[in-house]
Amino acid sequence: MQQFSNQKNKKVTENDLDWGIILALLLFMMIGLSSLFQAAMHMHGATLASALRPVAIQGVFWIIGAVLIVFLVRFDATQLWRLAPIAYGVGLFLLVAVLIFYNRSMAASTGAKSWFVFGPLSFQPSEVVKPAFILMLSRVVVEHNREKPVHETHSDWLLLGKMALCFAPIAVLIALQNDLGTLLVFAAIFGGVALVSGVTWRILAPVIAIATTFGITALALVTSTLGRTVLSKFGFQAYQFARVDSWLHPAQDTSNTGYQTYQSLKAIGSGQIFGNGWGNLKVYVPVRESDMIFSVIGESFGFIGGTFLIVLYFAFIVMMIQDTFKAQTAFYAYIATGVVMMVLFHVFENIGMSIGLLPLTGIPLPFISQGGSSLLGNLIGTGLILSIGYQKQSSAFTESTGFSI
Repeated sequence: MQQFSNQKNKKVTENDLDWGIILALLLFMMIGLSSLFQAAMHMHGATLASALRPVAIQGVFWIIGAVLIVFLVRFDATQLWRLAPIAYGVGLFLLVAVLIFYNRSMAASTGAKSWFVFGPLSFQPSEVVKPAFILMLSRVVVEHNREKPVHETHSDWLLLGKMALCFAPIAVLIALQNDLGTLLVFAAIFGGVALVSGVTWRILAPVIAIATTFGITALALVTSTLGRTVLSKFGFQAYQFARVDSWLHPAQDTSNTGYQTYQSLKAIGSGQIFGNGWGNLKVYVPVRESDMIFSVIGESFGFIGGTFLIVLYFAFIVMMIQDTFKAQTAFYAYIATGVVMMVLFHVFENIGMSIGLLPLTGIPLPFISQGGSSLLGNLIGTGLILSIGYQKQSSAFTESTGFSI
């Protein structure tokens, strides 16, 4: 008991922080604010003042996110455990509220009912719901594995059912917002946590096979006239089909839906190996400051700059995975897995759509794209990762909750 007390009262020091992750965040901040300024300066009719405005707003969100990280790293496993259902409930409330009070003009321009607007600021609640979902999903898995420590087919199906019940309300609410890209991120988080939850491969293998078959079938449907007729009856919109067309054939309709992808490819290609230099953007790319921010890096710093950013993301994700192995509780391990999947899917999808490998989904590039709510969601997730090394209290958690995680 004395040992538990010593661990519970142990004061963590700054040496427990993962300074590699913090350094990566600083580099992301410099790259992101610099790229945003370049994109803003090359908008039609831009002035120095108009270009600095979005940079200043993004900087404010960085400061808010840094404060949240400092706050979150002081939460131990016990506190995060108790916070999970509260955060999840607040998240569901926000997703319901945005369906009622969404900004009509942004919905008309984007096709998604995803934003609140407060004066000059917009807020997308689904972005900050992601870490709340990760917390709740991790708690669900831990509770189930505590009750049924032996993984059998029946209990594993029950676990997947509990996880699905946690995912279903969010999936329905996001679907009602017409935000397919964000829904895919939640699905990636779900899949990542399911893979490490202990579910037997006798279940996972056929599930993955079914999911793959479903994906191939969906692709076949969206690329055929008959298939699109069927999908339209299930609520699919014309703009979603247009995004698929612009992905498969970006050069065939450069005046309409394929224009954004085509211009992004031109911009990145024009950078060649070393780029055209900072601030020397010559190719116009729509929504360059958010969805297509990678084209700014590709045009300015070429293949070298783009590769540096990808390597930086790779190092960032590796450091988060290493922190997953440092976790003294399964609860922390599941949280870390969810955050890794969230960041990894964002990077893979955004860069993929910028270079024409994947269809446009409106998913931002983590820490780089303009968007305060997206930035906050990723910084909150990073704060949860940092808390793993900062808080080493598995024994204290066991003592306070009555079971090991």
